[in-house]
Amino acid sequence: MRPGSTTRRAVEEVSLRGGEAVRRRRRDTLATEEPLEIRVARAGEAAQRISVTMRTPGSDFELAAGFLFTEGVVRSADDVAGIRYCVDADVDGAQQYNVVSVHLARGASFDPELLRRSFYTTSSCGVCGKASIQAVRGEACPVAGPGPAVDAATLLSLPARLRGAQAVFERTGGLHAAALFTADGELLRAREDVGRHNAMDKLVGAGLLAGELPFADRVLLVSGRLSFELVQKAARAGVAVLAGVSAPSSLAVELAAETGMTLVGFLRESRFNVYAGGERIVVPAAPTDREG
Repeated sequence: MRPGSTTRRAVEEVSLRGGEAVRRRRRDTLATEEPLEIRVARAGEAAQRISVTMRTPGSDFELAAGFLFTEGVVRSADDVAGIRYCVDADVDGAQQYNVVSVHLARGASFDPELLRRSFYTTSSCGVCGKASIQAVRGEACPVAGPGPAVDAATLLSLPARLRGAQAVFERTGGLHAAALFTADGELLRAREDVGRHNAMDKLVGAGLLAGELPFADRVLLVSGRLSFELVQKAARAGVAVLAGVSAPSSLAVELAAETGMTLVGFLRESRFNVYAGGERIVVPAAPTDREG
C-alpha cells in the first residue's frame, strides 16, 4: 500500500478544566515519516543503493532528483533518463513505494565515491551521515549571479504566504517547508517534509525536472533554521537570495558570504536580519524632517 503524507492515530488528550485534569481519547492526524531508499542505475547496469532518508511521502521523484543534483551526481535534467519506484525481486512488496530508482541517461557520468556517505540520513540532519569532514563541503559551490533586487516589504510578506501553502503542516503541525518566490513575492512552488533538507531537495528536484534551474532570479524561503547544508543546496541550485524564519549557523553565513549569496534570517512580521549580501535588499530611505 502506498503511504500517504498523513497518518491517523489514536491519542489520549489531557487538559486542565477548572483545576481538574480531564482525559479523552480522540483521533489525531500525524505527518507520515517513512524511509526512502534512493538507487542510481547507469544505462545497462544494475542499480546501486546510494542513500536512505527519512521523509514524508509525496514528491518522491523530485526528492530523489533534487538529492542527486545537490550532491553533484547529476548536472542537469538531461542526465536523468527516468525515475520509478523499484519493483525488483529483492524489494519487499510492502516497501516498493519506499525505494526509488533513478536511471541515468546514456553517457551521463556517475562516480559513487562522490557521495562517500553512509546509507542512513536522519530527517533532522542531512550531513551527519557524511563519511568525513572533507566530504561535508564536497565540490565547490558556484558563485551566485547578480540575482534579483528584493524590496524589504516583499520579504516580510513571504512567511505568511508560505504558511498559507503548507496544507499538511496545517493539519499536523509537524513539517518543514521550502518555497520558491518571484522577486515580487509571487509564490511559485512549495514543498513540505519532516526533514528540512528533504523539503529543499523536493523543491530543487521539481525545478530540475521542469528545466527551471538555476533559480537565479528567484527568492527561496525555508520555514526553519538556516543550516550549512541548506545554504549549500541552495547555492548549487543557483539561488542568490535565501531567507529563513529562524537563525542561521556560523558555517551557513560563512558559505553564503563565500558564494555571494544574500542570506536573511529571523524573517518575521516586521523585521529580519541580513547576514550576507545585503546589497540585494531594497530598504526605503527613512523620512527626514525638513524646515520651511
